[in-house]
Amino acid sequence: MEDLSPVAWPPEPIVTERLVLRESGSRDRAAFVELFASPEVHTYLGGPRRRDELEREMPEVPERRPGSFVVELDGSMIGQILLRRVPAHSRPAAAGKADLGYLFLPRAWGCGYAAEACAAALGWLAGELPGEPVVLHTQTANVASMRLAAKLGFVEVERFEAWGAEQWLGMRSPVASGGVLPQ
Repeated sequence: MEDLSPVAWPPEPIVTERLVLRESGSRDRAAFVELFASPEVHTYLGGPRRRDELEREMPEVPERRPGSFVVELDGSMIGQILLRRVPAHSRPAAAGKADLGYLFLPRAWGCGYAAEACAAALGWLAGELPGEPVVLHTQTANVASMRLAAKLGFVEVERFEAWGAEQWLGMRSPVASGGVLPQ
């Protein structure tokens, strides 16, 4: 995936009712290890990475790159939002578009944090790149992710087989949704 050029990075932190979306820092390293090593988080993502491998290989400041937001609740990281450009050689319906991805620690599931954080990130992106369509990929077996995609205004573009499972590709057009995100 590529960055979202020409967007300036990093932006000022994005503050919502309960969360802060910000660039990562060294204080987030342990939470990133937990996130990437979690079997629950990676159920639909090909499985977790080994904790010892992550501890050895993860940089002091992980995931510090354009489009990567740490999602913070009460001063602690609970997840990550990723906004990146889909490479031109990808599926034709997604190629060149902004892609929304997200990972949350299991203790943050079921509280509406993912919807709140994703809506804030999409709102930020709409301000930076007005009219930019956004895509989202998930496995059809990931029912919670499918519900979140619908809540955020993504509509199905196609289903396809990849990585041994049926995948879902949705698109959200700020023009079609009037630029308004659900709260």
